Parts: sequence; structure tokens; C-alpha cells
Amino acid sequence: MLTNMQIYITYFLQIAIAITLINVWIMHFSKPTKYRGKGAKNMLNEFKAYGLPAWFMYIVGISKLLIASCLIIGIWFPIFVFPATVLLAVLMIGAIAMHVKVKDSFKRTAPATILLLITFILMVFILF
Repeated sequence: MLTNMQIYITYFLQIAIAITLINVWIMHFSKPTKYRGKGAKNMLNEFKAYGLPAWFMYIVGISKLLIASCLIIGIWFPIFVFPATVLLAVLMIGAIAMHVKVKDSFKRTAPATILLLITFILMVFILF
């Protein structure tokens, strides 16, 4: 059983991850950022830099927005949170692999790595 403090931390992590995913996939989808792989100017160019097709970008984007939704819904219906964190961990491992594949700097790889670590922390809170 989680303590009140653990519950609040869990909610905070869920909301922080959800906001991050929405920010990246909606607010900055078509904008350049200093973290895009190979210095791409938008999400489509980033996926192309990784050698991935456009349709895969949409699958990943829809998945991440569904994850964000599940994390928010999970505040009231906790059963949604763990599957969302598992899927997000898989996607973040894939993102890190793509940054490594194109030999991106640590600065470009750091956001995916940090999000993976935060996801693992959330998973630990949920499981224990």
C-alpha cells in the first residue's frame, strides 16, 4: 500500500510525463529543437534521419499521446498506468537506440534517457 506521499509523487510523475509527451508531440511537432536527432528541423525529418518511414512516426506519436492520456486517466483509474509505463519504456529504449544509431551527442540523447529513468521510477512506485 502506498503512503500519501508516494501517491502524490506518483500523480506528479504521471502528470509531468504526460505534459512532456504532449509538449513534444503536439506543441513542438513541426518545430526545430536542440534535441532533435541529427539536427532535424521537425519530427518528420527526425524520423527520416533515423531511417524510419513517416507512417512509423505517426504510430509512435499516437502511441505517446495515448500513453499521456492513460497517465492522466490513471489518476482516477490506476489500472491504466502500468501498461502505459511499460509501453513508454519500450518506446524510450527505441528512441535512445535511434540517437545512438545516428551518433547523436549526449545532449540530444539526454531527454529520452531522462524520460526513461523517470518512467522507471514511476514503475517502481506502482509496483512496490
